[in-house]
Amino acid sequence: MEDRLLFLGTVFAIDICAYAVMSNHTHVVLHVDRQAACQWSTEQVLERWHRLHKGTVLTNRYLNLTERKAMSTAETEAVKSTAEIYRSRLYDISWFMRLLNEFIARQANKEDNCTGRFWEGRFKSQALLDEAALAACMAYVDLNPVRAGLATTPQGSCHTSIKKRIRAVRQNQQPQELFAFTEAGQPAAFSALPFHLKDYLALVNLTCKQFLHNKSSLAASSTPILKKTRLSQAQWHWLVEGIEQQFGTRISLDLVHRKLNNRMLDAV
Repeated sequence: MEDRLLFLGTVFAIDICAYAVMSNHTHVVLHVDRQAACQWSTEQVLERWHRLHKGTVLTNRYLNLTERKAMSTAETEAVKSTAEIYRSRLYDISWFMRLLNEFIARQANKEDNCTGRFWEGRFKSQALLDEAALAACMAYVDLNPVRAGLATTPQGSCHTSIKKRIRAVRQNQQPQELFAFTEAGQPAAFSALPFHLKDYLALVNLTCKQFLHNKSSLAASSTPILKKTRLSQAQWHWLVEGIEQQFGTRISLDLVHRKLNNRMLDAV
């Protein structure tokens, strides 16, 4: 599952921010880069799609330079039209999840020598509308094994993006398969996660301690990300703990404050 997920990240115009592959489900935080997909040439789109599917007779002929020269104008236009369909799919989360889940389902059914539905249902998604929601959801996903009692440290978690990032940072690198964090000196137009890696790792470490000690607040200085999002450690803990239960299809700092205010009113 992890290998397939990371492979799809190299094909789609969808960056993988965080993931955790558990025994019976998977969590993933994705960044859709539609602009990147729109800049691909017809040839680049077809090459990417052919890594997933065989394509059509015409699209295969188009990728053969010798045969492309012999194609009629109508055939070339048909290929370009097909490529636009493929392009739209390559920045579509539904297609990303379809090609992740179907692949695993077919492989599992083949191994078990059976047919029928493998997954319990369709995937569920939540839109992350600001940096606070993004940081909270990434931390929630990265610490899933810790919350489930399967690990006591982020680096001890199996099949997670945080483990991959920690391994890479020991080599002063960021993993190429994952959406990168902002680095000092990067141009403003550079596409990256809006936090520094060291700040995110510090926040994940703090959140891990909160989960392990079952406390909403610990005697630790607030990290730069918490200062940026204007959330206390207690508020942050509540947000990460309830990110699936407390919110529907959208998460934002404004919604967090509204729900916190409602909780205070209920308490009164």
